[in-house]
Amino acid sequence: MFLAAIIVLLAGFPVAFSLGGVALVFAFGGMLTGAFDAAFLGTMPNRLFGIMNNETLLAVPLFVFMGVMLERARIAESLLENLTALFGGLRGGLGIAVTVVGMLLAASTGIVGATVVTMGLLSLPTMLRRGYSAQIATGTICAAGTLGQIIPPSIVLVLLGDVLSSAYSQAQLDQGIFSPETVSVGDLFAGALIPGLLLVLMYIAYLVGVAVLRPAAMPALTKEERGSVKLIEVLTALLPPLLLILAVLGSILIGFATPTEAAGVGAVGAIALAAVRGQLSFARLLEVMRSTTRISSMVFLILIGASIFSLVFRGYGGDHLVQQLLTDMPGGQFGALLIVMIVMFLLGFVLDFIEITFVIVPIVGPVLLAMGMDPVWLGVLIAVNLQTSFLTPPFGFALFYLRGVAPDSLPTSEIYRGVIPFIIIQLLALILITVFSGLATWLPEQIYG
Repeated sequence: MFLAAIIVLLAGFPVAFSLGGVALVFAFGGMLTGAFDAAFLGTMPNRLFGIMNNETLLAVPLFVFMGVMLERARIAESLLENLTALFGGLRGGLGIAVTVVGMLLAASTGIVGATVVTMGLLSLPTMLRRGYSAQIATGTICAAGTLGQIIPPSIVLVLLGDVLSSAYSQAQLDQGIFSPETVSVGDLFAGALIPGLLLVLMYIAYLVGVAVLRPAAMPALTKEERGSVKLIEVLTALLPPLLLILAVLGSILIGFATPTEAAGVGAVGAIALAAVRGQLSFARLLEVMRSTTRISSMVFLILIGASIFSLVFRGYGGDHLVQQLLTDMPGGQFGALLIVMIVMFLLGFVLDFIEITFVIVPIVGPVLLAMGMDPVWLGVLIAVNLQTSFLTPPFGFALFYLRGVAPDSLPTSEIYRGVIPFIIIQLLALILITVFSGLATWLPEQIYG
């Protein structure tokens, strides 16, 4: 059943219909042969009603609206111009500016595709024109663009938090704990903050190292190329998005607001920011609303398809098979985690993070959590792992996004070679978070006890 879904997806059919369609074909086939109990499909309406009633998932369209509005308000363009003027005089300064803008856009939009495309259009021509190595330029943009996977408030973390919450409850119920502890999206946001910032610092450390060892690959900009640096202009570009990020993220971490309420604050703040910058009009608002509706509809339709898929998968006893497979894995808890991480990494080549979150995590999550793993730590590991698969050739999504906006004269092989150092950094970060679980669990414990 799983193999059939992969084949249909690779054939180019829409994800939501592929997942739901394959599941229904297998369900009806099983009903005809007596291998599948039709009662499982009878629970589907309750599942759909649960999705529509889920207040946490309401944060998705609001965060998407916030991100699209900030993208259309040309926030990235202003940030990049000012940070280039600030850091451009240093060797590698433009690369550092791109990384910092990528981090701020990740925290503002949480949408990987939008960040990579925006950064590719804005900064790639500038970096190539000013003498940067094509590999350094493309690698930096791809890596900075994928920070939207891990730095909160991220769409990935909202969806992952909701799925992990259900998986954690299921794991405790399977163990006979009938008053289970819960894990929230806020816990995951707090857990992902330090690993996300650690990745940014590791990226910048690599760029500084390249600037020292290979100065010709990352030349400093002349004063004419940088333009004048005015502190008031830098602050005007930096402060509004920073304040919006602090308002959204701070209200969640401190406990003033739920992620959904904070997403509402972010959406209103993005409108205010666009209005202050003179970038708000009825036509632009309509464009942002249409884009938000399109993205949100895609997410929820995939969620419905994935729900049908996981339901039929369970009806065939697939969850028990996975549980037995992971429990019997040599190496115990570590062996099971390693296998799941490798499978997710490989699936990241052909499936988007939404499908992996909705299809794979509900199947393997309860098993891993029943082994005693911390749900926040597991969630952060999954997010960083998916971020790594987004960068990895030949199928990494970030590479496709950048290839779509890069000039034809730039070979695809240069993009592939450019991301390899950043993949190594990602894997190193993954190992650090695995070994030092406190990187993911310390902050949630401090904030929420």
